Amino acid sequence: MKKYFFFILVLIGIRSFSQEKDLIYFIEKARTNSPLLADYQNQIKISTLDSLLNRAAYKTQIAGNLNANYAPVINGYGYDTALSNGQMVSALVGVNKRILGKNQINSQADSFKLIKDALVINKKIAVKDLDKSIIAQYIAAFGTETQMTYNNKITSLLKEEEVILKKLARNSIYKQTDYLIFNATVKQQELTALQLKQQYQNDLALLNYLTGETDTTFVKLKTPDLTIKSDQEQNSIFFKQFEVDSLKIKNSDKLIDNAYKPSLSLLGDAGYNSSFIYQGYKNFGVSVGLGLNIPIYDGNQRSLQHQKNSMALATIDSYNKNFKRQYDQQLLLLNQKFNQSTETYKVLQSQLAVAETLIEANKKLLLTGDAQITEYIIALSNIISIQDAISQNTVNKLQIINEINYWKANE
Repeated sequence: MKKYFFFILVLIGIRSFSQEKDLIYFIEKARTNSPLLADYQNQIKISTLDSLLNRAAYKTQIAGNLNANYAPVINGYGYDTALSNGQMVSALVGVNKRILGKNQINSQADSFKLIKDALVINKKIAVKDLDKSIIAQYIAAFGTETQMTYNNKITSLLKEEEVILKKLARNSIYKQTDYLIFNATVKQQELTALQLKQQYQNDLALLNYLTGETDTTFVKLKTPDLTIKSDQEQNSIFFKQFEVDSLKIKNSDKLIDNAYKPSLSLLGDAGYNSSFIYQGYKNFGVSVGLGLNIPIYDGNQRSLQHQKNSMALATIDSYNKNFKRQYDQQLLLLNQKFNQSTETYKVLQSQLAVAETLIEANKKLLLTGDAQITEYIIALSNIISIQDAISQNTVNKLQIINEINYWKANE
């Protein structure tokens, strides 16, 4: 019965430990739960509807109008019947059609397309910002988990050695003070392991908070699969912002010129319109008309508007050049840091190999009673420090990769 109960406990432990989540899981959850991304998506749909509304305005407009008017003249007092006709009834269906040139239609369509393009770019940047924050926190949590796992391993090892040392101290192979010193080290290591566990819980909680999930499950994080993406500087989404802004200004110039072209409208109506003065039953009919508007002079506003757009283009170009310089410098600095972290990793690995050899030697001497407890504790502290440095260096390297991919990748 006891064996069966123990087997169940082992299965439960394995099941809880097997709960693993990877980076993709948190990124997808964050994108799904983000109200900002939903807002941008709705704005993109609205911009499409605005474009359709604009096209609908170019089509023939038909409207029905019903008017009835009575102006009585009492004892010679009242409106002049020459103006008011005394009474009037009209029930008309009116037709209005604006005649636009192909260039005007295309410019209007381009303006809505550019608005949509700007929203798409903003959404992509918002996705990049969100992904970057999630990846950064995932890396931080993964780094804490790595340190926690290693320190738990060290704690278990020390507890096993404590049992051995306790027996050796009882047999007077080691002094009682040596055992107490070692025991204090074990207690300190247990505290460190507990603090790392608590830190990992907090890191997980923050990761779930950024993701938009309410989850307190203690899970294991998979190693983040991060590599530096190919160089896409020319297609970087950040440069497309300036491109779209410039196209907006250039399209604005076209719209300004189109506004000064003659505009033609076709008008027409059909129905009943009568003042009942003479044979009102015959006052059914139709009418057609033509409206032409020709701009002549507006106080030189057209030229001034073009000058404003020219200055706006110069400003965008200046910001674009400055961003390009900072962009290049940023990538140079990040690549430099990446190379430095690679060099540091090699040095730390060589130090770790030496420290592990020293620990193994001290462990053998401990069993024979020939090890100096203080020297063993120093060696142990040294290997823990090196392992922590390796973990921190790995975290820094992954954060650098995350930063490089943020600036270089198009999507």
